[in-house]
Formats: sequence, structure tokens, C-alpha cells
Amino acid sequence: MALSLQEMSDRFEIQDMLYQYADIIDRKAVDELNDIFTADAHIDYSAFGGSVGDRPSTLAFLKEALPAFSASQHLNANVQICVEGDTASGRVMCFNPMEMPLGAEKQVFMLGLWYVDTYRRTSDGWRISSRKEEKSWVFNVPDFMAL
Repeated sequence: MALSLQEMSDRFEIQDMLYQYADIIDRKAVDELNDIFTADAHIDYSAFGGSVGDRPSTLAFLKEALPAFSASQHLNANVQICVEGDTASGRVMCFNPMEMPLGAEKQVFMLGLWYVDTYRRTSDGWRISSRKEEKSWVFNVPDFMAL
């Protein structure tokens, strides 16, 4: 199936927004997510014990939760996007190592997950209108080092 120029442009714009999301999270610049999520977005981070709710409650949760991690990298891959006019759906693989200080030591967790999303074209560009995390796996580096 050949893609139209509009669909190619839409897919690139959505992918760019997804990479911006990852960068915002890793920089802990939570307020910038107002430019990523629609005002009526529903976000479900419950797969890893996080919040479920609207944009304001999600941003409040992230402002509280993210400082617990001294470093993280959200690496997105296998971005699958289906555009239908001014809406789209997507499934995005994410590999997410996260470092947490524990006194003088550091704990490193490796998370494998998928984001299952819906997107909406707005007057300001594409935005995430819903996001749900699906857990694939969790790996604790100190547990491996003890083997």
C-alpha cells in the first residue's frame, strides 16, 4: 500500500512527538507534557504501579515520582502508527533503564513495555489523547550481579 504525502507527514509528526515525550520524561520537564497530551487525555501508567487519570493528575503524579530516579532513558522502537484522518492509533515499544539511588548505592531497573496510544490532530499539531502502558518485563541489575 502506498502512503500519501499527508500520511507520511502525519506519521513523522507523531513519531517526533513520541520522541519529544521520551526526552521530556528523561529531563523531568513535566510541565512540557502539556504540549504532548490533549487537554482531555486519559493516561494509564498502572502496569508499573503508576497513576491512572487525566492530564493534570498525571502531571502531578510524575512531578512526585520522577525525582526518585537519578537517571533514565526512554528508548522508543518499533513505532507502529495507523492514521485515519485527524485521529490515529499507535503501539510503541519502549526500553527504559532507570537508576534509583539507595543511600551510597544505586539500584538499576530495566523495564520493557509498550505504549498503546491514540492520537488526535489539534490546531497545535498531533497530541496524545490516550496512553496506556503494557508491561512486558522488568529486570533488576543488582539481582543479576548477585548470580
